[in-house]
This record gives sequence, C-alpha cells and structure tokens, in this order.
Amino acid sequence: MGEIANQRHASESSAVTLPGAQVSAESNQIAQALNRPFIAADVGGTHARIGLVIGGAIGKTPVDVLHYHRYSCSEWPSLVAMLQDFVAQLANTPHAAAAQHVDRCALACAGYVLDDAIVNENLPWPVPIGPIRQGLGVDQLAVINDFEAVAYAAQFIDATDTRPIIETVQPTTEGPTLVMGPGTGLGAAVLLPGHPRAQVLPTEAGLVALAPGSEREIEILRVLGRDRTYVAYEDVLSGPGLLRLYRALCELRGSEPDLQTPAQITGAALSGSDGAALESLQVFCGLLGSFVGDLVLLYRASAVYLAGGILPQIQPFLQTSAFAERYFNKGVMRPYLQQVSVRLIEHGQLGVMGAAGWFLDTRHVEQAT
Repeated sequence: MGEIANQRHASESSAVTLPGAQVSAESNQIAQALNRPFIAADVGGTHARIGLVIGGAIGKTPVDVLHYHRYSCSEWPSLVAMLQDFVAQLANTPHAAAAQHVDRCALACAGYVLDDAIVNENLPWPVPIGPIRQGLGVDQLAVINDFEAVAYAAQFIDATDTRPIIETVQPTTEGPTLVMGPGTGLGAAVLLPGHPRAQVLPTEAGLVALAPGSEREIEILRVLGRDRTYVAYEDVLSGPGLLRLYRALCELRGSEPDLQTPAQITGAALSGSDGAALESLQVFCGLLGSFVGDLVLLYRASAVYLAGGILPQIQPFLQTSAFAERYFNKGVMRPYLQQVSVRLIEHGQLGVMGAAGWFLDTRHVEQAT
C-alpha cells in the first residue's frame, strides 16, 4: 500500500511545476529504491558470504535476508565469479523476478579502498572495484570494511545469541562497543553510540606492533623478527599467525614442526597430542587477552564482542586459558576492565546484515539531506 501511494505521489508531483515538486518526486524515487532488494556481500580471506536482502521493518534488524549462500574463496577464481554465480542461483528461487532488477550492491571486504581497488594481503585474488560493478551489472557499488560491517550489525545482536567469555557483575555505563577477532587476518572496529543512529569507527588495530608480555613471548618476537622488520599483532593473532607461533615455538623447543595448518594445530592442542601446538594456543590466547584489554582502554569501550573464524572452535579452551588474566592485567585500570564484558558471537550472516544496514543508513542520510 505504501509503495502504491509513493508511486501515485511521485506521478502527481511530476505534473506540477512548483519549486518543491521535483525534490518531492526525487525523494519518493529514492524511497522506492531503498525498498527494493539488493545484494550484500561479506568477503573475508577464507569465506565470502553473499545475500539478497531488503530493508526490514524498524526493530531488531535493519534488513531481511531473502537468500543466502556461503562460498569458499579458494575455490573461485575471483569475487566477480562468485557474485555472478550467486545472481544465477536466484533464478531458481522465489525471488527470481525481483533479482532481475537488482542494481545495487553493498560489499563488506577485508582491507581498505585505494583508488579503484581493495587492498588486502589475505585475499586469494585482487579485488578491483570497476570490474565488479561491470560484471555484476549494478549502478551502485558501496564498499565497507568487513569488521566495520560486523560492528554496525552489533547494535542489533541479542545477548541470548552470544556466549560469555568474561561476565561482569556491574556493567559500565553505555559507551563504545569493541568488535574484533582473528580469522585469516585480525579485524577490529568500534561501534559508537549515537542518536538518531550509531556510527562505526573502522580501525587497522590488527597492524599495531606486537607487545610481548612474558619472557617466552620476547623469545618468540625475536624469532619472528628475523625475517621481517615489523611484527604486528596480526602476525600472530590470526590463522596464519597461529602457524607462525607454532613454527617459532618448535624452533625454540628444538623440535620439528609436523603440523601444517591452523586447523591441525588447534586440533592437536585441544586433544593434547602435541606439546608445541598446546603451547602455541596458550600463547595465542594470552596475547589475545592482552590486546583486547589494550583496545578496551584505548577506546574506553563498555562491551566487547569477539568474532572471527577461530574463536568459536576453541571457546572452552579460551575460557580456561590466560585470556582473562592478561585482559585484566592493566595496572590501575583493572577495576574498569572488570566492568566490561567480553562475549563471543558467531560471524554467520552478521557481515551481510551489517553491510546492508550500513548501506541503507547512508542512503537514508543522503535522502534526508
């Protein structure tokens, strides 16, 4: 009913020559565009999650996901090929008719935009923006960082859908929410509360210089620093980083690195079948706790959501590790950190919903101005 009314209003306005008539017609056209389905994608180093979405009713979430598919990035030659495959899939869904008119795409992607490309070392292929727009046949292609999108979606997360890592008896007053986590890389963004809408602060916190907190970590840093002039937290707090930790610890322990993938290392650590793997995961969790605590203080966060592909697989280990000890070990700021909860979230469709919600939000702002 609303769409019919908007179309009628636009039609009537276009026949009038008053100064505000053209603005009214254009506003209604924008409103109609915002209510059409569009594509939203969340692209990380390991998986790409793509959805056909539409603006949802005001409430729990900003969008409804009509169709969704998760891709393994290593199995595809390019992002364009994945997006084209997703569009082809829509022909066999109840949304086939609407999909024929899709002309917009919101893309959340690890890395940052430089000129006409997305720069990221963790993706298996380059991501040029122009060819994506042309290959997908869309008029609008909006790009946002992947953790920026997850942070945007964090404002719609229900606490019952999260798992506690650190609970607080007396939560701190409402403030920024830190969203971060290790996957193929180490992402972080901050949700800033605001009215009428929240804002997201993207960061490159994962590239901050690694700060060891023990003699063992100093030894690890020396090993890692032999083949690079700069060692960042992402160099250890990520899937590839866990492998680097394992190899460095094997060298320090005088043993051969028998395990070849992050999954093998976590599996061996959880089963207790490999001492170097177990120590690697212990160091990993300790460094993560220290780094999360640093970021909470930096942004004066009131809550933390941990995401990424690694942590859900090791949740029980994380809860019994040195994570909490290192998280609280911030001198006089310990009482403050004891008020800041840390919860684990499943990535799932959050990046898709965050990219789509951010896209609609920015378009509403443009309409309003």
